[in-house]
Amino acid sequence: MEDAEREENVIDIASQRIRVFDHEDHTLGNALRYMIMKKQAHPRNLNYAFQLILKRSPEVELCGYSIPHPSEAKMNLRIQTYEGTAVYDVLEKGLDDLMALCDAVVTKFTDARDDFATRLQS
Repeated sequence: MEDAEREENVIDIASQRIRVFDHEDHTLGNALRYMIMKKQAHPRNLNYAFQLILKRSPEVELCGYSIPHPSEAKMNLRIQTYEGTAVYDVLEKGLDDLMALCDAVVTKFTDARDDFATRLQS
């Protein structure tokens, strides 16, 4: 078999990874899958967390998760990117975006709670 024929059968594993998260379930899996697949908004905008952009990310071909068995505390996350995009960069961005979303929700909730408490005292 010639080298050219061998290269055609090689799968570029740099563009596809399956990552196992221990002690995680659907809560992280579904949120992280959404954050990785969505088209990115600008994270500095406070309303970023509430912008539901339903277009797919141009760098990510596929992102999915599975729970192997309900009795196992494991979540498998599979990310497949287009050529030229590193899987770990996509995963890191997804985790960062999810943390930013959680921070924005806490901020909005705290502001609403404080506003409500102020109106009650008036």
